[in-house]
Amino acid sequence: MAGKEALSVGDGQLAQSGLAAPAAGSPAGSHSALQEGRGFSPLDSSSDRVQPFPRSPKLQKKIANFGQPSKVNLSMDQLSRRVEELQAERTRTEAHIQSLKKRKADLSKSTEVMKQRVQEHFENMHCVLKQDEQAVQDSLELDLRQARTRLDQVLKTWQLHQDQVTKSISSMQRALSNSPLADKDDKGQPENLSPKKPDVTEKEIRLNEERFKRLLKTLSSISKQLKAQLQRKTLLLDSSPMVIDRQTCHSQITVTLEGRGLSFSGSACSGPAHPLQFDKVCCALDSAPVTAGQRYSEVDVRCCSAWALGVAYASMERKGRDKGSKLGRNRNSWCLELRNGNLSAWHNDRHVACKGVGQTPLGKVGIWLNYDKGQLLFYDADTMAVLQRFSAAVTPVFDRAHHHFTQPVYLAVRFLRPPENQMWPNHLELCPHSTA
Repeated sequence: MAGKEALSVGDGQLAQSGLAAPAAGSPAGSHSALQEGRGFSPLDSSSDRVQPFPRSPKLQKKIANFGQPSKVNLSMDQLSRRVEELQAERTRTEAHIQSLKKRKADLSKSTEVMKQRVQEHFENMHCVLKQDEQAVQDSLELDLRQARTRLDQVLKTWQLHQDQVTKSISSMQRALSNSPLADKDDKGQPENLSPKKPDVTEKEIRLNEERFKRLLKTLSSISKQLKAQLQRKTLLLDSSPMVIDRQTCHSQITVTLEGRGLSFSGSACSGPAHPLQFDKVCCALDSAPVTAGQRYSEVDVRCCSAWALGVAYASMERKGRDKGSKLGRNRNSWCLELRNGNLSAWHNDRHVACKGVGQTPLGKVGIWLNYDKGQLLFYDADTMAVLQRFSAAVTPVFDRAHHHFTQPVYLAVRFLRPPENQMWPNHLELCPHSTA
């Protein structure tokens, strides 16, 4: 009975608070109503009414969030903004794609223009060669006509002599057939003809063979030079002028203002020593390292009687006179060296003589470096003859001299001391790109 009364009192209170009491025998309905909380209105904190049950934290949270935007509405706003952002991104992407397509079309047009200009240059060269060929052919034809004219004149005199001999024979034969005594008649005797001897000048009538031989020799030389220059043209596409880093120069090396001319001076230049400077070996390095791709440079060596040209790692020693600071005498450098008139290639203190080099002194030395493939070639830039090749091949002298590069590579130059009876070498010129 006590339990029923308590329930009755509770139902009355629920009714007074505006909530419908659940039907008898339906406890689940009351629990559902409490969990939903949609019919509740906030109670006045100043009210003296007694609440039958304390509010749960979940119910309090729902009451606190009552009247705020639902998560569904908040998500819809976020989705709308995201759609707008994606639409803007699609517009930017479409514009970028159109720009790339335009660049692609422009690339094709630019390539066609370049091909047309290249074709014009080669057509001009063909035209010049054709004109020169025609001029040579005309010269040979003129030489032929002049020789023929002189031979025709000589031939004409011999034909006249032949006619006279023939007439004399005929006259004598008639005289013999008509009168046996005709030989006693001086008036009837034919004119005596002396034998005609070839003139000495006849032997000189011929084509100018000496001139023709000189022509063939000149054409052969031009052909070789043209082939060399066409090969050099390919290397010049990857050419890059050297500019000496003054911080690495030995104190007796003077560098021109543009950094491409080096001269040896008898006295050391005044100034503080730099940590990167060669202090004992008369050497200098390029200012721009090679870390990838290909590079071709040329050095004019005509005004220097003893030199070394090559490449070196930045880790090459700069102080002292031992092998670590000399080009080609360590694992950190490779070089071509001219000393006492002999050309040789050096790496890791081993060397080979460069064979097949012409007797004429070198004018320019080309240095071609392929960093990615680990290749280094030295050329006679005038004939494009290969002076020395360093590559991945193992040679009897260079033990794996050049399998690949592991550090940035710098072009390097060095002045060498010549024999005592010669003057000290004084000048090296790094050829600029425009005249390389």
